[in-house]
Amino acid sequence: MTDSIILGIESSCDDTSAAVLKGNKILSNIAANQQIHLEYGGVVPELASRAHQQNIVPVVDQALTKANIQQKQISAVGFTRGPGLLGALLVGTSFAKSLAMSLNVPLIEVNHLQAHILAHFIDDANPEPPTFPFLCLTVSGGHTMIVLVRDYFEMEIIGKTIDDAAGEAFDKIGKIFGLDYPAGPIIDKRAANGNPDAFTFNKPKLADFNYSFSGIKTSVLYFIQKEVKKNPDFIQQNLDDLCASVQQCIVEILMDKLEKTAKELNIKNVAIAGGVSANSGLRAAMQRNGERLGWTIFIPKFEYTTDNAAMIAMVAKLKYDRGEFADLSIAAAARYSIEEDFR
Repeated sequence: MTDSIILGIESSCDDTSAAVLKGNKILSNIAANQQIHLEYGGVVPELASRAHQQNIVPVVDQALTKANIQQKQISAVGFTRGPGLLGALLVGTSFAKSLAMSLNVPLIEVNHLQAHILAHFIDDANPEPPTFPFLCLTVSGGHTMIVLVRDYFEMEIIGKTIDDAAGEAFDKIGKIFGLDYPAGPIIDKRAANGNPDAFTFNKPKLADFNYSFSGIKTSVLYFIQKEVKKNPDFIQQNLDDLCASVQQCIVEILMDKLEKTAKELNIKNVAIAGGVSANSGLRAAMQRNGERLGWTIFIPKFEYTTDNAAMIAMVAKLKYDRGEFADLSIAAAARYSIEEDFR
């Protein structure tokens, strides 16, 4: 039996991506970034959907060309149904439907957050894939949650943010510092040259497994306002230390809850996923905690952390093997719970 060839399409936010998966091996993973949002300090939904319309055909064409695959060889088309920006999702959904119908192949809908977690099972994502059950700290610009993964298609949210996501906190604090959008990678880079203990910011005191990041944002804002009154050049003179201190605080918040959850559930297999899992501070903290607590940790390759179609293709392949196909009447879903997909 020959391996299935899956075309994955991702358009949940501001990256248009297409990937080709043969078996569990990625043959291509192409993405077009939308630089226009830099001017606005954040993603503008209308501009994002227009850019997806411009990018999707050439991106898919590049993915097939790089993979040396012809359209007639495609076994199924997988696409991001949600969650995400509705206008952006509609572009990918409509294209995937049209292509699947024209090729007379199955259409497979994918939950974007589920895909971040299951990206770990792409052939080259890790030296070894996670073993079930495992905990996955899923962190991005729009979501922060701890997910108990019992099997490919059995997941439970143990804790999640009650306000801002971790990536959102990085970007909003970066804006306070006067950094460009997205600020997360810039803070990570500047933090490498700073002292993480230079400044202290407030951490939330939640009793359960949930997260909160609005408090640190407010703490940083008030601190900066006070210091800038005394010294207008305070941010510029202390930017590396500020970035290092903020990053350490956010990472500690993330890891404290993850450690608490792992102990409570007695789970030693622990993974991270999502855009913020590319953060060097978080990756280093995972390594340290793994050694200290006896965890077996799973950290995906950088290219599978941010929004990408390879992870969409991976989930589509798993669903293809199970014969779980979508009807052409399926609609994009801006809100789409990771648990809803498994009921």
